[in-house]
Amino acid sequence: MIEDYHFGSIKINGQDFDKDIFIGLDEKIIPWWREESHLFQKKDIESFLKDKPEIIVFGTGGEGLAKIAEDVDDLEIKVISEPTTEAVKIYNQLKKENKKVVAFLHLTC
Repeated sequence: MIEDYHFGSIKINGQDFDKDIFIGLDEKIIPWWREESHLFQKKDIESFLKDKPEIIVFGTGGEGLAKIAEDVDDLEIKVISEPTTEAVKIYNQLKKENKKVVAFLHLTC
């Protein structure tokens, strides 16, 4: 579970992160880099989705400035896109409901 998020920093299972991250179905945390900093594209996330999640939660930054490209809709997976503060709450709730959810979280902007 995500314990805390503040602009530029997130705490998960007692561990602090200060870079954008992906959280997999197994809750493994991986640094997440994109071709364009504030545009989340299909090619930026496809390699992370081999475990076939039901839901992807995107945290679009503290101010919600990042955007989701239209090609992400081609994945045929439910997508939730919110500013990161709200995305963290949604992700935690979905995990409590035992949903197959992954998260891509932008920690700044």
